[in-house]
Amino acid sequence: MRLASFILLFVSLFAINESNAQTTKLPLVRHHHKFIVIAHRGDHTNAPENTIAAYKNAIKIGADFIEVDLRTTKDSQLVVMHDATINRMTGINGSIHNMTFDSLKKLEVRESKHPEWGYQTIPTFQEVLKLSKRKINIYLDFKNASAKAAYNEIVASGMENNVIVYINNPNQFTDWKNVAPNIPLMISLPGKVKNKEALFQVLEKNQTDLLDGNYNEYNAETVAAAKEKNIPIWADIQSVDENPTLWDKALNLSLQGLQTDHPKALIDYLKKKGIR
Repeated sequence: MRLASFILLFVSLFAINESNAQTTKLPLVRHHHKFIVIAHRGDHTNAPENTIAAYKNAIKIGADFIEVDLRTTKDSQLVVMHDATINRMTGINGSIHNMTFDSLKKLEVRESKHPEWGYQTIPTFQEVLKLSKRKINIYLDFKNASAKAAYNEIVASGMENNVIVYINNPNQFTDWKNVAPNIPLMISLPGKVKNKEALFQVLEKNQTDLLDGNYNEYNAETVAAAKEKNIPIWADIQSVDENPTLWDKALNLSLQGLQTDHPKALIDYLKKKGIR
């Protein structure tokens, strides 16, 4: 899911002259969990991804964040869909940015491999914010939208203290810093970063609050370097092959969170190990 190469562009675009320690306040999590569980596209183990049903599942099982993929319709409405097209989730061809909001709301999404999960509508960002308020935080994967428009909806819903934003390109980084400097921003770890010096170079050139990237791209040295700068690592582990062996590898690295396709199973495992 994460393509980290764009981060190399940040090296020349975002120099800062501070200590690079994370200073933006991160959203609080219920029960003050020290290890963060992010439900990738919601808990879609028995509901279509990125739907209200999947997000309700994530709330029910006690995940800390839901990942929300944000896109914009032809008439500037913010909707939630991972893909740029509706093809995979509806069986109908079409690009979201070329479709009006009214035309999208007439459609239903489904998981083609699990028709028994039923059909759901494509949610608006506003609907997801309303559902999440006082229940769960939002990890906003900022696919294709206006930072100002998204932030306006976040503020209107009273969720400005409950959102982090995953940045997909340098322009988004600039826009969010200008529009909402108090919203925590996350970038992926460049794949070539394998030691302390290289990670420090990234952090010295990027005013980021969190790090993402696949869990197996990190090692003990880079994790320790991020901790030295007070930058949490909430890594990706989501896959159909997730299992306790992989979770243990991530836990042994002392990461602070994981984005998972199996949030309930991961939460149950963390409880079993006394981590949650």
